[in-house]
Parts: sequence; structure tokens; C-alpha cells
Amino acid sequence: MTLVSISSPGRLATVGLVAWLVAACAVPTSPPTPSPTAMPTIPPAAPAYTLGPTPGACPTAAPAAMTVGTTATVTMTTNFGTIVIKVDASLGANAGGTFLALARCGYYNNVLFHRIPASPAVIQGGDGQYARLPSIEPDKYGQGGPGFTIPDDVVSASYTRGTVAMANAGSANTGGSQFFIVLTDTAFDQSTTPTYAIFGTVTQGMDVVDKIAAIPVGGDNGDSALQIAVITGTTVTTP
Repeated sequence: MTLVSISSPGRLATVGLVAWLVAACAVPTSPPTPSPTAMPTIPPAAPAYTLGPTPGACPTAAPAAMTVGTTATVTMTTNFGTIVIKVDASLGANAGGTFLALARCGYYNNVLFHRIPASPAVIQGGDGQYARLPSIEPDKYGQGGPGFTIPDDVVSASYTRGTVAMANAGSANTGGSQFFIVLTDTAFDQSTTPTYAIFGTVTQGMDVVDKIAAIPVGGDNGDSALQIAVITGTTVTTP
């Protein structure tokens, strides 16, 4: 299987199925499905994030990499349930450090899982620029990021079920805030050169991930989520 861009700023197709729902990446998948009745807007469930330099604000430049040998746990609540992610510096220190920094500052509050492609089989979220309730921008849905990019990590693990990795724009050093969770052990062709920085593993809540993966999809590419799956908050703990 040819690997594809998981997040492609400036290359994503716009569609008009639902006011806040458009395609996130030009990927050949299953044919588009008809649009279901529009879901009611879910109001924000957590405080809005703020950008630096005030204490606790989200970073405006690439955060520091995780310290070698360290781990942390991110508990992510969603309207489908709770997902617990172990973030491990040995897997991807740059991606892990960024994910932790954004989780701590509330960047992911009210952000949607906007894309559920059939191939590769993942759920993708983290566009805090254009896919955040209540002010989603339909013409840019799924194209946004935190305002900076990060250096790639060397990928030394396989993309197995529960793997959490950083999305990118299909070229080197273009990761930011968007991430994906792998649904199956065969989602990616493991014999090809991996390109998406792995930084964690889901330790609890894959049933929640599966529920999100099962919601209706559509759009020009057949992979835009047509039902709201929203991150309502994140907490970070360390051993």
C-alpha cells in the first residue's frame, strides 16, 4: 500500500455536506455516502485555550522534546468516552513533547476527530485551528495546526493497533498538532519506509476509538466524519 499524507495543509478538498464538515485529505477510499441529518451543534465542554506568553498558555513555537527515558500519560475525554494514551520519549521525543505541551495547555479542548479513512484505517484529530467547536471553518476544515511545525522523529516501531502518531503534510518536518490512532495491525504496509512519527500507545479506551471509527463518513473522499466526535478535555500525568 502506498502511504498517503495524513494531514495536508493547503492540499485538502472542500465539500459542503454539513456546515462544519469538509474533506481532510485527497485519499482514494470508498465512495462518498449520502449526508445524514445534520447533528445539533454540541457546545464547547472545556475552556478555550490561549496562546503564549502568559503562564499556562499554549506554545507558539515548537516545544522542547521529551527527556530521554521519560513517559507520561494523557487522559483524553471525548463525547464517546475516555481514551488513555501512554506517551513515550523512546518512541518519538519531538512528537511526544509537542503532544504533551498541547495537551497540558488545553489546545485539544473542543477539537474534533475530523477524519476516519478506510485506508489507512485510523481516526484523525487535532486541527485546533479550523476544527474546534463552536467556530469551525468549513472551507479550511482539517487543514490547520498550532502555528508551528516540528522536526521528524526516527520511526523505530510498527504501526499496530492502538499506535498514536503525528500526522504531517506529506513531506519532512511538517508535523504540528494533528495526530492519528491506528485501528488495526494491518492499517499500514510495514515493509515501506514509515513517515509518521510514533509517540504513544492507547492503553485504555480502544473501545471508544472503535466507536468513533464507526460513525458515518462522507465527503468527496468518503472519509470526513459526519457526526461530531469531540475531545472535551485532556489531562497529563507523569509517573
